[in-house]
Amino acid sequence: MAVISFNDIIMMVNRKKRFTVGELAQEFEVSKRTILRDLQELSEMGVTLYSEVGPHGGYQVLNERILPPIAFSEDEAISIFFAIQALRYYISLPFDIEYESIKKKFYLNLSGDIRDRIDRIKDYVDFLSVHQQEQIPFLRQLLDATIQQQVIIINYEINEKTSNRSIQPIGIYANEGKWYCLSYCFLTKNYRVFRCDRIKYVELDGNTDPIDLSNINLKNRFSIINDNKEILELYVELTNKGVEKYQSVKWPNIELNKREDGSGFLKGNILKNDMNFFSDYFITYGKNAIIKKTFELIKCIKENLNIILDQYE
Repeated sequence: MAVISFNDIIMMVNRKKRFTVGELAQEFEVSKRTILRDLQELSEMGVTLYSEVGPHGGYQVLNERILPPIAFSEDEAISIFFAIQALRYYISLPFDIEYESIKKKFYLNLSGDIRDRIDRIKDYVDFLSVHQQEQIPFLRQLLDATIQQQVIIINYEINEKTSNRSIQPIGIYANEGKWYCLSYCFLTKNYRVFRCDRIKYVELDGNTDPIDLSNINLKNRFSIINDNKEILELYVELTNKGVEKYQSVKWPNIELNKREDGSGFLKGNILKNDMNFFSDYFITYGKNAIIKKTFELIKCIKENLNIILDQYE
């Protein structure tokens, strides 16, 4: 009788949409009892198997495929552990899993000596991030709508006002503890970034036809979705401290150039519609940033600084 590899049965279950015990037993030339034992082990690993009785019954894996065991080196395993650690700052993820569950499955299945090494390291190494403050229950739906190019209806709340609108998501991303969803908005007939914590309700829109957004993604979004918007040239001189500050938060389409003495400059493009945002942003640099271009941004910064000064008169 053939010896069945556990990896082999995992790959077979992944490949087949539906299967019977008899089919697997015949495929691997083992007894049905052996297959039932292996399926029980899969179930104990957390794989949800759905079974149907009767002449047309069988098994199928619910929700998703499963991965066979993967061999990692010690350093790779430790690197993955600390990458997982960073997820703890996000109380919502676009996947049906929680940080503690991921950590448990990975960490507890490492060998004892590697766990001991991680335990010695984790009090001295950390990857800090801004804590996400609110639960966001719709991240998975937004991601699925993105991949499948579906139109959804959202209830969106801003400044204590709510509106219903149809959107077609292009992608979601996290920045400084908040999740954002870049979308095409059918209400404004334009592209827009929505704060995911302000989305209070999501449902599929069966009355609006999706548009082809397959050529747009989070990497090329700036050049494509802003074709018809006014773009301004940006040039900013930075001190050493200014360079350090910008390295912690980088903006698309703006390039940091460093000099040997540690100072540097920013060069790129910004949208005119984002003028107030970048005005507030560069004010936080104080004397560590000097705007050289564009004139409109310099003017906006002066106006905002005067408003701040007026508050203290």
